[in-house]
Order: sequence, then structure tokens, then C-alpha cells
Amino acid sequence: MVGFELGVVLAVGIFTAVVCGVGTLPFFFVEEIGDRLTVILWGFAGGVMLFASLFGFIFEGLAEGTLFEVGVGLVVGVVVVILADRAITNYEFAPREMAEADFKKLVLIVGVLTVHSFPEGVALGVAFADLGIEGDLVIAGLAVPSLALFITVAISLQNIPEGLAVAIPLKTFGVPNWQIFGWAVFSSIPQPLGAGIAYVFVVWAREFLPFGFGFAAGAMIYLVLHDIFPEALDHGHGAGLANRGWRELVLGVAIGVALMAPILVLTE
Repeated sequence: MVGFELGVVLAVGIFTAVVCGVGTLPFFFVEEIGDRLTVILWGFAGGVMLFASLFGFIFEGLAEGTLFEVGVGLVVGVVVVILADRAITNYEFAPREMAEADFKKLVLIVGVLTVHSFPEGVALGVAFADLGIEGDLVIAGLAVPSLALFITVAISLQNIPEGLAVAIPLKTFGVPNWQIFGWAVFSSIPQPLGAGIAYVFVVWAREFLPFGFGFAAGAMIYLVLHDIFPEALDHGHGAGLANRGWRELVLGVAIGVALMAPILVLTE
């Protein structure tokens, strides 16, 4: 049965990766996306993940363990992502390079994507820790925890702007739409891998579950503050938006939080 449950987690991870391709679909109908909307969408992604980290993982972690356990996990999550980020800091790529990558460059690109996408997969795997054990929703005889549904929705929603971020430069360089879709999905491939590893770990060592919740929250919060928000402001600055696009960023965050709040209530 554990094998079946792991398969479910991997399938959900693959689903969230595919959703990343949804962010490229507007380019099947229009030639470009407005700069203001792009910054708003980045803010939306950050708002969704911050809300999920706080009201999903941190609160759930405190319900399962102590503040110290969750706090240690949170700090370790931040540190691990920082160290991984620094390990590849000498190599930065623009998404347009993906379309013309040779094997060596492709390996480096996968490393960069893993640092940024793997923690989201870990968060997904941790959220499914009680799969088959307890949950208000039963699908095909399998109890699904509400936290798993909430985090799946959160990661799926935030993957859409990430897919758009991959698509914009590729579109600029004339890459065909279906290839853009494929590269966007490829950019999130580390998510099912991270989900599977994290799920197996927390099931095998459930005493580390509060630590796992904290780790997932810390990793995602760091990614939002270190990557998503700066990326949005850099885009706003390059587009000449007032105050680097802070107003659009805050609007996006507010929309993300406003959307996730009722979803949290519905999945409780």
C-alpha cells in the first residue's frame, strides 16, 4: 500500500510540474504579456507561497510538535537552500539558454532548477505525510489530508507565474510555443522527485514530521524573499514602472492571500 501511496504523491508532483506549463498558454493567443501584469503575477506567486508556509506548514507543525522543533526545521530549510544556491552561484542562466543548451549546459541548468524547484517538491511530499492515515476527503478509498489538498493548490497556482517567467524570454527569442510549454514543464521536473523523497522520509521517520513542516516553510519563505520578489522588482525596474513595481507587487501578494484564505477554510 505504501508503494501505491508513493505513486499518488509522485503523480501529484508531476501534475504540479505540468501546471507550470499553463503559464505559457497565453502566448498561444497573444504575442506579449504586459509588464505590470507580469509583476502582479510574481507577487501573486509569492503571496500564495507565504500564506501556505505560514497557515499551512508552520501552523500544522506547531500542532504536531513544539515551537523549537518547527523553528529548527525552518532555520535548516533556509540554510540548506542558501548553501545549495551558493554552490551554483557562479553559474546563472537566462531561460532562453534552455532552448539551445548542449549536454554540459543542460546539466548545469538542471542543477539551478533543482535548487529552486526541489524545495517546493519537498513541501508537497511533507504535506502528504498522513496520506492513507487520516483525512476528511476519501478518494478511491484513500484518505487524503486537507493540508495535502491545500499545498497542492498553492504550489499549482504559484507554478503558473513561474511558467510565464520561463516563457517570456523564450518567446522573445522566437522559440515555438509548444517548445516553450515543454521547457516550462521541464523547469519544474525536480518537484515530483523532491515530493517522493520527502514523503518517504517523513513516513519512515514520523518523529521528524514537525521538523519537516518547518523545513518546508523555511525553504519556501526563503525562495519567495530571495528569488520571487527580487525577480519581480527587477522586472518592474527594467520596465520603468514607478518604484520598481512595488505597487503591482503588493497588489499581487494581496490577490494571492485573498484567494488562498477561502481555500484554506474549504480544505479544513
